[in-house]
Amino acid sequence: MFDFGNHLRMLREKHGISQEELGRRVGRAGSVISNYENNIKIPTLDVLTTMARIYDVSLDYLVGFDKKDQVLLTDMTDEQRDLVRRLVKELKQSTKPKAGGLSTGQQEILNLIMQEFAK
Repeated sequence: MFDFGNHLRMLREKHGISQEELGRRVGRAGSVISNYENNIKIPTLDVLTTMARIYDVSLDYLVGFDKKDQVLLTDMTDEQRDLVRRLVKELKQSTKPKAGGLSTGQQEILNLIMQEFAK
């Protein structure tokens, strides 16, 4: 079973942040952070969201949902993120590979991705 408090403690220590500092950043006392880490209290959604930003992780990861197939698009331009999303959507819609390989739509998106990432 997932231990949120232990997970939160490990993230905090990995980032070299004290309970007091984390509390200050999320608008709570250090003792409240201790309560979170000891599974005495559960943080509100706004606190969880702030913690996810501090640690640069998804809310899913923060609360213990394992998403092995997750692709992080951070540090990409809006255009690059859009192209990656378009390619994933195109690949999901395509049920069978074409005899000649990629569909015309897949080829177009792949060409655009190569151009964008070559900049």
